Amino acid sequence: MKKLIGILIVLLILFFVLFRIMVFLKQRNAQTTEVQERIVPVEVEMVKATPYTPILNYTGEVKGVEEIQIYPKASGKLVEMKVKEGDRVKKDQVVALIDRDITGLDFKLAETISPVEGVVGKVYLDKGAQVSEPSGGGGGTPLAQILNLDSVKIVIQVTEEDLPKVRLDQKAKIRVDAYPDREFYGVITLISPTLNSLARTASVEITIPNPNHLLKPGMFAEVDLVTGKTENLVLIPRHTILVEAGKKKVFVIREGMAEKRWVETGFSDKGLTYIKSGLAPLDSLVTSGQSQLQAGDKVRIVKGEER
Repeated sequence: MKKLIGILIVLLILFFVLFRIMVFLKQRNAQTTEVQERIVPVEVEMVKATPYTPILNYTGEVKGVEEIQIYPKASGKLVEMKVKEGDRVKKDQVVALIDRDITGLDFKLAETISPVEGVVGKVYLDKGAQVSEPSGGGGGTPLAQILNLDSVKIVIQVTEEDLPKVRLDQKAKIRVDAYPDREFYGVITLISPTLNSLARTASVEITIPNPNHLLKPGMFAEVDLVTGKTENLVLIPRHTILVEAGKKKVFVIREGMAEKRWVETGFSDKGLTYIKSGLAPLDSLVTSGQSQLQAGDKVRIVKGEER
């Protein structure tokens, strides 16, 4: 009887050991299967052709097309400024009176007139100031500045690289902070034939009609120059592109698995890169998690959807 009990105990111990071995092998097989079939979480978005218009963006300052400095016709004391800043003046309108103030001589007050029609941009002096007329082609005391604001100009500095893309009469779109919901339009009227030797830029002048005088000298302006026609292009986020052995690649998802695509890229603009070849509209592009992928990996899409 004791011998039988001993045999049963040995069998139970063997059964328990075998059971533990089977559990261990099952767990190891499960872990191996999980490693072999790793599933990578990714985000995807559908590739699409997007209308794209090539644009150069520059900034500049609004200036009057005509900015005339008014000088006195005689030296003496400023008796009266007959205009103030912002006044509209006509050609030959009197803007100031000067007392020649020469001892022993009696002169009528000398009238200083505006040679052009426009708007008074600045008045430099107050009543009682001593002024002098220009002599010998220079000098003199400026009294006021007259601006022609029926049209204004913006001068931008275009880089050597962009210069071949601009031309006379090319249209420009202008935005200013004072009117954030409005756009103004002008054309290129002057391109400097020389470059700044230090900055490697050329001055380009844009003239804008300004019949309501909304644009004023000194305003900061943002300028867009359209340099080509609008086309439907495949544009993808620049960060989705990876480099392998000097070649560029992306990952797309097909039937729940990662597929590597070699791509040929073009220009980049505002975080997007033009894809010349390698992708087509409706491909499911991986936009997050791509750096963890290998071709053939199974994926779990956490944002977006596969085609």
